[in-house]
Amino acid sequence: MQQADSAPLAHLRLQGGTRHDRAAAVDGLPLPPPVLPALLPPVDCHRRLRGPYTAAGTIARALVPAVLAADPDLVRRHDIELLSAAPELSSIVPNSRETLTSMALPAERTRFYARLRTRRIAGGLAEFVRDALPALGHDGPRRLVVENAEHAETTDQEFLATLIRRVAPGTLTVVLCGAEAPDPDGDLAPALDRHTTAVPVPPAGPGPALPAGDPAWQWVAADGLLDGPAGEAARTAYEALPAGDRAALHDRRAAELREAAEFSLTLGALPYHLERGTAPATEALPALWAASDHCLVNGFYTAVVDYDRRGHRLVDGREDTAQWWKFAVQLGLALSILGETKEAEAVYDKARLLSTDPAVHMACAYSTAMLYTRHNDPADRDENKAKSLLNGAIATASLLPDRVAQAFQSAFYKNGRALVEVNLGDPLEALRLVTECIDDLDRRLTPDEHRLHRSVLRNNRARVYSGLGRLEEALTDYAVVIEQDPNHAEHYLERGNLYRRQGRGEEALADYTRALTLSPPFPEIYYNRGDLRLTEGDVEGALADFSYVIEQDPEFVDAYINRAGIHLDAGDQAAALADARTGLLLDPANAYLHAAAGQALAETGELAEAEASYDRAIDADPTLVSALSGRAAVHYESGHREKALADLTRAVDLDPKDPALRYNRALLHQEAGHRDEALADLELAAVLDPEDPEITEALATLRAPDAA
Repeated sequence: MQQADSAPLAHLRLQGGTRHDRAAAVDGLPLPPPVLPALLPPVDCHRRLRGPYTAAGTIARALVPAVLAADPDLVRRHDIELLSAAPELSSIVPNSRETLTSMALPAERTRFYARLRTRRIAGGLAEFVRDALPALGHDGPRRLVVENAEHAETTDQEFLATLIRRVAPGTLTVVLCGAEAPDPDGDLAPALDRHTTAVPVPPAGPGPALPAGDPAWQWVAADGLLDGPAGEAARTAYEALPAGDRAALHDRRAAELREAAEFSLTLGALPYHLERGTAPATEALPALWAASDHCLVNGFYTAVVDYDRRGHRLVDGREDTAQWWKFAVQLGLALSILGETKEAEAVYDKARLLSTDPAVHMACAYSTAMLYTRHNDPADRDENKAKSLLNGAIATASLLPDRVAQAFQSAFYKNGRALVEVNLGDPLEALRLVTECIDDLDRRLTPDEHRLHRSVLRNNRARVYSGLGRLEEALTDYAVVIEQDPNHAEHYLERGNLYRRQGRGEEALADYTRALTLSPPFPEIYYNRGDLRLTEGDVEGALADFSYVIEQDPEFVDAYINRAGIHLDAGDQAAALADARTGLLLDPANAYLHAAAGQALAETGELAEAEASYDRAIDADPTLVSALSGRAAVHYESGHREKALADLTRAVDLDPKDPALRYNRALLHQEAGHRDEALADLELAAVLDPEDPEITEALATLRAPDAA
């Protein structure tokens, strides 16, 4: 049913009742037609079905073949996101941007994606869905119904939250359905509160009965997701069976899922059934570890924690320490990246209790050290403890008999200690350690051995060189790293930052732009490019970049600061004030935002409010020159000349080489009859900016014989 023109479209949330109740409620709403109704019926996002990106992958698999035919460039622009969500698409969507990180063998992985990578993927997927609709000829709004929203995996929560925030309901009306509210601590719940309208779900009758057949099998064949009276009857029949018969049904369902040969099923329903089948130790454990490994490589860390905990429930670490440790390695790393550092340390402590394997103790020493130097909250860090742990790992690694293992492990742990040395304030020692590692691996390994870690070492040395101000040496290392790993976006971002420090704006801009082609939407790179464009005079380009940063990440405070400044320069005080106030909701003590609000209010004549904003800015940062000079102008307009002079004097003390501050203070001195002080300010201002006609004229006037 098409929604009436007079009723505005809105994203909706339907909560309560059974799935049948919610489907009936959807049918009774005045909604736009569905997206590709033959291919994309209501999407079930329950994580049990396909794990991470259950909903996003279902949508991608439905849309991509049609979009490929209509707009192949759109698919190519989002290939990373699409293949992350729906690996099955690799047969028709080539991955043209592999990195050393994505291609590394398990034994050679020493770099993992940032925790925020899935946020960037979510942004790219939302843009793909939005842009796919016109590509498919949808010139009017469409609807997308998503079921089991409260059971969405973290990646889907991020995707759905981004979708309803960034895609207007007039383009795609998203209807999110669930029996209960999502986890309030997840990404989806707050997005639902902000961006959806609640619709009550009335009872729609008992719903369809179970079809003829074995109800217990129907429960298992539906992956345990039937609800309502029919679902309750099926579950009761299932639970009444002997344990062996239930396990046989799960084996049967697992065989069906394997026969489907869809990779994403191995992340959801397949391990679920194998855990409940007749051979969980031999069938489910490998499946869980493979799922965990895939998610670790792709940065789906919440899923990694889930798979590894399930694996630990199936293996006794005292009897099979090696199997337990396989899961523990990935569990500890994922917990560390997620900031759950106390749980991560408990995993490593337990591993030490269970194992006498030197490799386990080396790995635990390194991983615990990283907690104390990188992952823990600052108050819980201990660089000396981290260094002592790493020294132990380095000592053990030196005893390894295998040439490759000894070279790699020694370099790996020394590289970790280099980070500790940086944090201890000794970058020269860090530089010595990393250089020793690079030289040792180059001497002892063939060029194809441990390519990823050798790239990491070069990258780390470039960062140390950068911190020491040895920019040319840093650039030399970045050139090698980029040649070896040309599709890794962060390399270009970091090199672009170095070019900018050198004043090489064109090269920095080229690197930032190149980085943007190699990653899902990445707010930090757009921000850096926007900031560079602004300093280079490309105001329009900077405004576009900052606006896109805010679209991607509405909590990116610095983008509000810079965009407010652009609006002020353009004379758009209302837009500047809106940005300042939005930013202050996120960072109430931000001095720059208070100053921007003060300027916008002053320029519209709201002097009392402007003064209050400047007061808050200066309370937050007494050294903020723009706030002092702005408040001085407000004081002057309000007739408080002495206060204005005091603020300008403080501003000049902080920035004595700013000719505009000197000029403005000179005018105040002149009004107060302080000719000598005014003359001194104007003479210095003229030296600082000899081309400024106002300074030149004021100085000439004050020097005239008849000047007061």
